[in-house]
Amino acid sequence: MVEELSEKDERVVKLLGETGLNRNIAKVIVFLSKAGEAVSRDIERAANLRQPEVSLAMKDLKEWGWVKERELKKKGKGRPLKSYKLTRDLKDIVTELVAKKREEIRKIEKDLEELEKIVGVA
Repeated sequence: MVEELSEKDERVVKLLGETGLNRNIAKVIVFLSKAGEAVSRDIERAANLRQPEVSLAMKDLKEWGWVKERELKKKGKGRPLKSYKLTRDLKDIVTELVAKKREEIRKIEKDLEELEKIVGVA
């Protein structure tokens, strides 16, 4: 049985989204941080996402090196199942996102100060 995201998990997803991270990517990260490793179907159910949304999230996560995928052997015909696992701890991901956001804030504050000086506000 796949456990859905808790209220606390949903709050983390919301806050990750406010850092600029895509909401679906945030849901996948939070779910995988709890589950350890999971197949697409389990991620879809727990994070309440459709298959294409999970695929798009995985594409970005793989590009960033935050997730690794492996193929699982499956009995019978059809596509092999893919299993996904975070390559980094949720804490490390959050630390990176927070650092990027803080750098953006510093740049904005510097630009605002320069703007005020130029037009003689302050």
